[in-house]
Amino acid sequence: MPDQDTAPRARALYEARARRVPVPPFTDSDPSLGMDDGYAVQQELVRLLLADGDRVVGYKAGLTSAPMQEMFGVGTPDYGPVLASTVYADGAHVPFGAFIAPKVEAEIVFRLGAPLKGPGVTVEQARESVAEVSAGLEIVDSRIEDWRIRLADTIADLASNGAVVLGRPLAPPAGADLRLTGMVFRRGGELIATGAGAAALGDPYAVVAWLANTLGERGVALERDQLIMTGALHAAVPMRPGDTFTAEFDRLGTVTLHVDGA
Repeated sequence: MPDQDTAPRARALYEARARRVPVPPFTDSDPSLGMDDGYAVQQELVRLLLADGDRVVGYKAGLTSAPMQEMFGVGTPDYGPVLASTVYADGAHVPFGAFIAPKVEAEIVFRLGAPLKGPGVTVEQARESVAEVSAGLEIVDSRIEDWRIRLADTIADLASNGAVVLGRPLAPPAGADLRLTGMVFRRGGELIATGAGAAALGDPYAVVAWLANTLGERGVALERDQLIMTGALHAAVPMRPGDTFTAEFDRLGTVTLHVDGA
């Protein structure tokens, strides 16, 4: 992507976030845009957000399930930063008006106890680097009109990251296989989805290894205390004002989100 195209696209997403008004897909005007183009825009967008005083406190992985990769025609996940301004505690009341077209997903979230830098990081090394695990709810949102996203669009838009609500942090359960960790997801008490840890790239710890290796190729290391969001365990559910979402995980506990707004 020519440099003259990167900055305007990043600025358009920056303004869309601030004004809550989406922009047309970049791939509508240029279908040739690919993964590297998306990351170039993402990097510039992050620079703008950090200049406003925000901080990167971790990373999220997207497209970690086989069905989502098939939908986008790729064989790999994508990633985006987690910003400090988007992290909420369990039971948080989150304003609906802070988003454009939000949806909610339940997932497993890690906090690192040691840095990791790829390439060459193994799943076992990733497991050993994790200090805490939490039940999590991700709010995904798109600054692209009507969620009409292709791969370059969602990558540019911080991998469609909106916010995350974190349950109580725990030490990784001894002897537990997080691939087998079950989850039930409710909206207002109604069961609407189930899932298991294996939905995230076959193993949530494999997501950590993938992130470390992929970022390492770009000269970036995962740092101690950073959050790692490992990907949805079910299809995203539209978020509405007044909703309450709860996800209950085997051995990891429960996390709840209240959506404020008329």
